[in-house]
Amino acid sequence: MTELRVYLLVKDLGRQFAAYMSTPTRARGYPPMQGEHSLIIEIAPALAIHRICDLALKKMPDMEPGLLYTERQYGILELHSADLGQLDEAGKAILDGIGHKADDQLRPRTLYADIIEDVSDQHAIILNRTREASMLLPGKSLLVYELEPALFATVAANEAERVAPGITLVDVQMIGASGRLFLAGTRAECERARDRIDEVLGSIVGRPGRS
Repeated sequence: MTELRVYLLVKDLGRQFAAYMSTPTRARGYPPMQGEHSLIIEIAPALAIHRICDLALKKMPDMEPGLLYTERQYGILELHSADLGQLDEAGKAILDGIGHKADDQLRPRTLYADIIEDVSDQHAIILNRTREASMLLPGKSLLVYELEPALFATVAANEAERVAPGITLVDVQMIGASGRLFLAGTRAECERARDRIDEVLGSIVGRPGRS
């Protein structure tokens, strides 16, 4: 009865992405640190996420849950650890407990991507009023992504930071029907980030979602 929508291992958290995940709106549990690894899971129905959390923490009691969240349709759990092996064991306990394999998840699908050059003052101001990470400065290029399922915005953000360390994480919207990512930098940094995001998302194995 439990649908596995996302089973995502994000390795070696970047400084900006870890800091974003440590904000009060995200880290409702224990905040992750730079260099740790994160296992992020989304399932349906939403309340089944409590069974997922129970399976993981009874198998690996030292895991730190950073986010345990139920929205209207989906349940979301984030676990993190400096020990990748322990995180793998927690993940195996979850998959065994619900009778799924990791590649039973949905394959990510990009709905929209664009690079907007030389962002205007007014555009930067209005976007900064709602962002949850760093500020967008006028004159920068802005890389935007919309994709589904929403949680794949997390690995997109982390991989972008790894390949383009000078890029600025402006916002990540990782909960809901679709995920959104806002990154700012030079045109070249945005292009490197875009190419890496496309490469990583294209390599994720899963079942096709509804078109």
